[in-house]
Amino acid sequence: MIISFDLDGVLFVDPRYFEIEPLLHHPFDRLYPDRLRKGTVDLIHQLKKQKFEVWVYTSSYRRERYIRWLFRHYHVKFDKIINGTRHEREVQRNKKERLPSKLPSYYRIGLHIDDEETVVKNGREYGFHVLRVSEPDPLWAEKILEEANRIRGIENNH
Repeated sequence: MIISFDLDGVLFVDPRYFEIEPLLHHPFDRLYPDRLRKGTVDLIHQLKKQKFEVWVYTSSYRRERYIRWLFRHYHVKFDKIINGTRHEREVQRNKKERLPSKLPSYYRIGLHIDDEETVVKNGREYGFHVLRVSEPDPLWAEKILEEANRIRGIENNH
């Protein structure tokens, strides 16, 4: 099963309000100004250990290479990265009807983690699973692991 993460507000957080992973050593702390929510590295390693595919699915236009290399410095490797550019090219294409900024069902993503309520509403409308993670929460990673395993159980029974 595939699990995807939004970046801004989920994995990338404001250190004034959230605990963060240790900063990268100089000069990487300046090359990569985004700060990771504390527990991100361990969570992704746990998901991979449990045989989940782990993706990034963000509407941001950060370059795939930037995302890949920032996480590589934390010893995290994503199976796939979908940014705003790729989403527009592959999902929206030349359709006249404006589709949501994220459409996990297009990529057969079993669970998407996001901070925006509009993505949760789109999940209900377009038929994909979303877990909203937004506020500082010391149990955020456990909630994601629990939901991922719950949905995998549902999918395995179909």
